[in-house]
Amino acid sequence: MHIKRMMQGDVMVLAMTGKFIGGIDHEQFTAEIKSLIADGHVDMILDMEKVTFVDSTGLGSLVAGMSTLKKSAGRMAVCCVPDRVDIVLEMTKLKMVFDTYETSEQALASFPA
Repeated sequence: MHIKRMMQGDVMVLAMTGKFIGGIDHEQFTAEIKSLIADGHVDMILDMEKVTFVDSTGLGSLVAGMSTLKKSAGRMAVCCVPDRVDIVLEMTKLKMVFDTYETSEQALASFPA
């Protein structure tokens, strides 16, 4: 998995590409979230448009990331979820846990100005 950072106002957008699975991907995502929080970025959007697959460890990483941000008085929104990944979020009922949006613009608009 590859993660690209893009600042949009006060919100950090993480554009994710590839498969989001255990091992190195989990460690990379966790380290990215912790690094951003340490730098003062607690509001984030995960742009998943180019994510091709998410396994159970990837889902756990997303939940853990959201929890870590909440503990830091921040928020995580998820956008541009591909159909394959959206089905997994629906089946696991995690779609009700995450703030999901069709577009990055909608996700960005959901944060206070």
